[in-house]
Amino acid sequence: MAAQLAGKTAIITGAASGIGLAITRLYLSEGARVLAVDRDSFDGTGLVEGDALAFLVVDITEADAPARIVETALARFSKFEILVNNAGVCLPGTVEDQTIDSWNQTIAINVTAPFLLTKAAIPHLKASGWGRIINVGSIMSDFGGPSLCAYGTSKHAIAGFTKSLAADLGKSNITANYLQPGAIMTPLAAPAMSDPAFRAYWEEKAPVGRIGEPEEVAAAALFLANESASYVNGAGLKVCGGAISRF
Repeated sequence: MAAQLAGKTAIITGAASGIGLAITRLYLSEGARVLAVDRDSFDGTGLVEGDALAFLVVDITEADAPARIVETALARFSKFEILVNNAGVCLPGTVEDQTIDSWNQTIAINVTAPFLLTKAAIPHLKASGWGRIINVGSIMSDFGGPSLCAYGTSKHAIAGFTKSLAADLGKSNITANYLQPGAIMTPLAAPAMSDPAFRAYWEEKAPVGRIGEPEEVAAAALFLANESASYVNGAGLKVCGGAISRF
């Protein structure tokens, strides 16, 4: 079978761990060239920089980050067609105890940074004549949860942002969709997963009876990036084991 992303180039943020690392590995295995972006180093990922893979260590909230990311992708690969806005943070807090600092940090990383990077990338996606924007939301793009005020707000914003992108860019042969992971075993989720009651709740809530793996979210990101998803636009793709389907 031919590689599904042969000839394509992707920018992936939050690529040094969890879902971003899984997407990076899968895209590379399917023939894509990848600029892997993260504020942390890529030591210990098992990834090796080379002709098909470039690393960029940068905080995506820095003022010059969007330009640096786009310029690095163009310098290494001359073009790109796929943008995966995956980097994110989850800082717990109810509406009463969420601090303004944790609120601002959440919105800066989860919403503003994807907006600015996407804005910087759009001219180059248009120039390629074909584009895919894949944002990482959450099942909490659809509902609220206890002690997740800023996080839930940010993931609702990702849903709205993606739908706006779909409406604005479809005529340019660029689609925009968002992933909605449920409880996935990632470094971001590890502190919560260490609580037996929390883990048991999500294992019970998902009809499949278990926590998801980053590779399962990556498989959905592969679908949205390839030709098979050419008529999927403005959609949220739930990867949650059915957790969102029942109380």
